[in-house]
Amino acid sequence: MELHMDSHHLERRLPNWTVAAISGFAAGAILMVLELLWSAVVSDTGPWGASHAIAAMVMGRDILVSNDFNLMVVAIALINHYVLGIVFGMILCAIIAPFHMDSSLGAAAVAGAIFGLLLYFFNFYGMSFMFPWFAEMRGWAALIAHLIFGIATAAIYWRLEPREVKK
Repeated sequence: MELHMDSHHLERRLPNWTVAAISGFAAGAILMVLELLWSAVVSDTGPWGASHAIAAMVMGRDILVSNDFNLMVVAIALINHYVLGIVFGMILCAIIAPFHMDSSLGAAAVAGAIFGLLLYFFNFYGMSFMFPWFAEMRGWAALIAHLIFGIATAAIYWRLEPREVKK
């Protein structure tokens, strides 16, 4: 009997990149729906403020003067949001796989939560040097959203990743 079957030691092991991309995309979708609902109910910028902030990364800060619905702004925001979700999802899964943090849902969720926390600080403190309007979005709501993104990505990856059957 091997006692280290579920140990989290570093091993040269790549994630399933397709499942990682799907996980990041799906978690990005969950986050986008939650952001839309939250901003529609609570935020004074309305449901389109977050879309303008995300699209401004690509389109420039001039679109921040309005929070009105604009199909082009929403389309650019969706594309940007999902591309970033896929990229960050793949980064998380590239961390999870070599440390076998996908051995259980709990381990994956903890890794996802830690990643979400680090991603929050990266996005709202590191990236705010390039995109200063993100500094205004700092707070508990954004932190919780990033924790949800990390946990959802890890949980979806854990669920969808094909398991190797050892004989």
